[in-house]
Amino acid sequence: MVAELILVRHGQSLANVALPAADAKGLMEAEVSGRDAEVPLTPLGEEQARALGAWLGTLPEEQRPDVVITSPYLRARETWRIAAEASGVDFPEPTTDDRLVDRLQGDLELLTRAAITARFPDEAARRAEAGEFRYAPPGGESFADIAVRLRSFLEDLHRDHDGRRVIVVAHDAVVLMTRAVLEELDWDGVLAVEAASGYVRNASVSRFRRTGERLTLDGYNVIDHLPPA
Repeated sequence: MVAELILVRHGQSLANVALPAADAKGLMEAEVSGRDAEVPLTPLGEEQARALGAWLGTLPEEQRPDVVITSPYLRARETWRIAAEASGVDFPEPTTDDRLVDRLQGDLELLTRAAITARFPDEAARRAEAGEFRYAPPGGESFADIAVRLRSFLEDLHRDHDGRRVIVVAHDAVVLMTRAVLEELDWDGVLAVEAASGYVRNASVSRFRRTGERLTLDGYNVIDHLPPA
């Protein structure tokens, strides 16, 4: 088992801004296009990444991560690149793992709510019938699917990096569902986490430390290292 697991959500991305803005106005199109995997950070997201790096640079050497794994998506890779440069620390080269991608939205990728309603009028009923945990967009995946791939990732992580300190830079769904897997939460438990802590914030830090034969939570969705909004 790893000695410590630090989960970081990427800094603010263009989609994090453009989609809510479009939804608030009921627009069919948002000011973001292309593939979700290539959505960049905003200037604020880059600033958040630098703040993350500054925090990492303050960690004592014995507490610094010695394994770095990111989602292959641009916003996660850039968050780590900027953070590592800002830290002033010689961290190991990062690797990527496809199991750390954001929730796959399939045909609904980067669509506004108005566009989804217009192009996929049956999806609201499908979602209500399946329930939030089991609902998968057309060609996409459910939260249950995310849990399956993260269990596989964690099994390999423990086997390959026993006793090491690992930092993972990924997405809100990955952070939330990794906690669900580690703490064996059902969907009601996941909802309770969100009710208590809110959504997983950009550039937030969640830490798990090895205690005996399990990883226990030592801070979730922490943003104390970030500048004031």
